Amino acid sequence: MKRGTIILLAVLGVLLLLVFNGCGSYNNMVSKQEATSSAWSQVENVYQRRSDLIPNLVSTVKGVANFEQKTLESVIAARASATQVKVDASKLSPEQIQKFQSSQGELSQALGRLMVVAEQYPQLKATENFRDLQSQLEGTENRITVERQKFNEVVKDYNTYIRKFPQVLYAGIFGFDKKGYFEATAGAEKAPEVNFEDIKAE
Repeated sequence: MKRGTIILLAVLGVLLLLVFNGCGSYNNMVSKQEATSSAWSQVENVYQRRSDLIPNLVSTVKGVANFEQKTLESVIAARASATQVKVDASKLSPEQIQKFQSSQGELSQALGRLMVVAEQYPQLKATENFRDLQSQLEGTENRITVERQKFNEVVKDYNTYIRKFPQVLYAGIFGFDKKGYFEATAGAEKAPEVNFEDIKAE
């Protein structure tokens, strides 16, 4: 066999290896990207559940005489602001996640203030509807924490994979970019709790 033929076969072999390796890496990146999108959908679902509870909460609180109007207005405004922030599930860039987290954090703080004020109204706390909403909010906040943790784990797996060699080469070629995480900030995203002693102490 001529030397030129051997070299040609070697080059073709390397090219085929790269193609097969690239196909495998691409398929894995697609699967991991889909996993991040699915995890994000769950995050959005639990935040939407909380948002859906707020109108009933506000309506219940409004029924109490002399309840602080400014506190109610801040919750309504924060909810409106949070619902306007849309995140592209196919991108989930750090900037998008930070913007979403910031708006939801403002809503969490507004809810926390409302519930602290509600503690001052025994007649409100005594109503079954208010207690039920408190319980639902607490459960929702717990779900939010769980889903955010799951999302971060899936994103970590994806981000780690696309940064490894040789995937990092294919990620750049096919446009698989790093995803953003939920990050702890100083109280901005802290979930309001039904036991409000911690909030009062802040």
